Amino acid sequence: MDYAELRGSVASEAPRSLENPGKIYLFGSYLFVNEMNEGVHVIDNSNPAAPVNKAFIRIPGNVDIAVKGNVLYADSYVDLVAINISNPESASETRRLENLFPQRIWDLGYYYGDPEKGVIVNWELTDKTETVDVACGQEASQYYYWGSWGAEGDFAGGPVLAGNSGAPSIKTNATLGGQGGSMARFTIASHYLYCIDNTDMNLVDIADASNPVIWTKQSIGFNIETIFPYGNNLFIGSRNGMYIYDNSNPASPTLISTYQHITSCDPVVVEGNYAYVTLRSGTPCQGFTNVLEVVDISNLSSPVLVKQYPMFNPHGLGIDNGTLFICDGDAGLKVFNATDPNTIDQNLLKHYGTVQAYDVIPVNSSNDILIMIGTDGLYQYDYNDLNDIHLISSIPVI
Repeated sequence: MDYAELRGSVASEAPRSLENPGKIYLFGSYLFVNEMNEGVHVIDNSNPAAPVNKAFIRIPGNVDIAVKGNVLYADSYVDLVAINISNPESASETRRLENLFPQRIWDLGYYYGDPEKGVIVNWELTDKTETVDVACGQEASQYYYWGSWGAEGDFAGGPVLAGNSGAPSIKTNATLGGQGGSMARFTIASHYLYCIDNTDMNLVDIADASNPVIWTKQSIGFNIETIFPYGNNLFIGSRNGMYIYDNSNPASPTLISTYQHITSCDPVVVEGNYAYVTLRSGTPCQGFTNVLEVVDISNLSSPVLVKQYPMFNPHGLGIDNGTLFICDGDAGLKVFNATDPNTIDQNLLKHYGTVQAYDVIPVNSSNDILIMIGTDGLYQYDYNDLNDIHLISSIPVI
C-alpha cells in the first residue's frame, strides 16, 4: 500500500461484525476491539449484559490501541495515529507520527520491504531452494540467519521472525488511560504513551492528547512483547524474560532488574508481591513450554521463581484480588483462586473449555465483570460471586 492511501484511510464506518478480533481496551463505558489489520470496533458497554456495537473506525494495519480522554491512539502499520473519539461514531484523525514503527510486526514476524514503495499489507508464501557455497571446515550453523538459511546478505527483504503480543490489565485512575488486555504493546502512565516494538520502548508525550509528540526511545533488548504498569513500575515481557523498570519518573523509566526464563511467548500481569507469567509454545516464539510461572517480586531487584504450573497453551491472563484468569488457548478460559501461589492448581474455580480464549480484562467495579476476547468472539462474565461465575453476554465472530 502506498503512503498516500495509508495516510488518508482513517474514517468512521457503520458497525461491522467481528471477523478476526485481536486486542481489547476498555475506557469508561466504551469497549474497543481491534479487528486485526483493519481497524477498531466501538462497542457501548454501559450494560455489559447487553453490549451494543456502535461503529467501526477504519485504521489500516492496526493491532494495538490505547485511549486517554477523547483520543484513541492506534498503530497503523508504520505510523502512530491519534483519533478524536469524542463522538465515536464520527471519529477523526488529529495527528499522525509517521514511521514511529519502522519494523511492522505481524503474527509470524516482521517483514522488510522497499520503503520507497510503501508498506507491506500482505504476501504470498512460496517454496524456494538456494545453494550456498561454504568454505571447507566452516560450520553450516554460521549461515543460519534469523530464521532463514543462507548468507546474511542474501536475505535482505526476506522474512525475519519475531513475536507479536501485547500488555496487561490495569486499573483506571486519573493518571492512566483505560484498561487493556495482557497482550497489548501500548500502555499509558501520567501523560506518556508507551509503545513497545521488537527492541525498543517508544515514549510519546500526550500532555496535549490530540497532538502527541515523540519524547524519547529507550532500547530494551530483543523480542520484546508486552508491557504492564503496576504502581510506580513497568513490567515488560520478552521471549527470554521479564524486565522490571522503575517508572516513578514517567518521562524516564530506569531498569531495576531482569528475570530470565526459557525462550517462549510471555505476557505478564502483577498484583501485590507476585508477577504471573504465562509461557507458551508456538511458531513466533520458537518455544516448547506451556506453563504458568509465579514470580516473587517483593524485592524488585531480585525476582525469584516461586512455582511453575503446566498449562495447555496459555495466552493472555488477568488478576483481580487474588482471582487469576488464564486464557489457555483451545483449552478455554480457566479461573483460579491464586491467594496461595503454591496451590493454584488445586483451586480451579471455573473452566470454560469450549471457548478459544486469547485475552482478558478483569473489571473491578460495583459488579466484577470479566471481558474476554477469543478467536470465536467477545465474551463477558460476572465473577462478583466466585461460587457462581457465569456468562452474561457474547458477541460472536461471524
